[in-house]
Amino acid sequence: MKLIVLNLPREFDEQKLESMFKVHGPVTSCSLVIDENRGVSKGFGFIEMEHEDDAMIAIEKLHGKKMKQSRIRVKPAE
Repeated sequence: MKLIVLNLPREFDEQKLESMFKVHGPVTSCSLVIDENRGVSKGFGFIEMEHEDDAMIAIEKLHGKKMKQSRIRVKPAE
């Protein structure tokens, strides 16, 4: 199941993003959207998890989690 993660800190990298989700189940892919001009995160990315049940648990546990000054949003990607 593919998820979108929004409101991430700009200094986040793909390893940090993937590690947040790996504790909830196998991650099959992880990509952070990068601003090509500045070379930093645009504040969102995508995670694909092997099992839908694990993805739903990750949404429940991580959606609304406070990181820096904002709360991240996690939802199914459309």
